[in-house]
Amino acid sequence: MADTPKTEVTSVESVQKSVEKQISELRKEIAKINKSLSERSAELASEARDVANDAIEEASTRASRAAQQLRTQAQSVSETARENPAATGIVVGLAGLVGVMIGFAIAKGSGDQRNGWY
Repeated sequence: MADTPKTEVTSVESVQKSVEKQISELRKEIAKINKSLSERSAELASEARDVANDAIEEASTRASRAAQQLRTQAQSVSETARENPAATGIVVGLAGLVGVMIGFAIAKGSGDQRNGWY
């Protein structure tokens, strides 16, 4: 067998050590990148959580205001109905009559020509 010259073996070993060193450096860089990405994703998650909490709080505040306003208006209508029972009866009766008339108009306009109610 032919012997490989010592300079070639040394050259191969030095290349191998250089490649191993580069691989080690790349692993360190990848670890740094992973750490940076994990920190950034935690920051983004925290920001998203804060935005969602703010939106929920704002929606809750608006819903509370709307409910309070509805209670106030319902109380006002109720007081008016108690003060004017005759007018309230007339308004409710007229609303019912209008509803019945709309129902008949829809039934006539639907094009269904059956004679029975069934």
